[in-house]
Amino acid sequence: MTLNKKKEHALKIIELLKEEYNHPKPALDYSSPFELLIATILSAQCTDERVNIVTKSLFKKYKTPKDYLAVSIEELKKDIFSTGFYNQKAKSIVNSCHALIEKYNGKVPADFEKLNELPGVGRKTASVVAGNAFGIPAIAVDTHVKRLSNLLGFVSTDNPEKIEFALKDLLPEKYWVQSSHWLAIHGRKICIARRPKCLECILADYCPSFNPNKN
Repeated sequence: MTLNKKKEHALKIIELLKEEYNHPKPALDYSSPFELLIATILSAQCTDERVNIVTKSLFKKYKTPKDYLAVSIEELKKDIFSTGFYNQKAKSIVNSCHALIEKYNGKVPADFEKLNELPGVGRKTASVVAGNAFGIPAIAVDTHVKRLSNLLGFVSTDNPEKIEFALKDLLPEKYWVQSSHWLAIHGRKICIARRPKCLECILADYCPSFNPNKN
């Protein structure tokens, strides 16, 4: 498939998803860029539903970077325990809070590269915060985006960074932020990993995994 054909293919699919999920909201609950940063760190290898349960009380207890640094790391670990990988997540939160205070006066920077440089923050987390908190064009590659991008023939790699840049090449910038949401919602509702509802899928006619003739 030529690049132009691939772009047409990707755009058709994204526009179908846009029509189906017209006004998607981020799956994580937050009321500020800082809360979104913390929630996204906690979401690594954890369901968004579990993170939202944890942050409901967490965000009442901790409102600023200084609040996270005012308690022992053991106390923070207990507060986030049920999200899994709590040792590394607590370390990432503490280190990020130190960096926010030292470099940005306690504020989350509205800049992708500065976000990406925060301790414990990779491209996915930086993309989530940049796109959803600040409206900066970015594509966050989570497990759903990675899986569907391969199934739909956008990419043939599991490398999140390669997927991110491939999608940026294929899709108009205006769709970058929302495309992550559309793919993730579709992955949760229809294109479920172990039991995909292919016969109910609006993308069936364009999906090379369901319809090999579309390769």
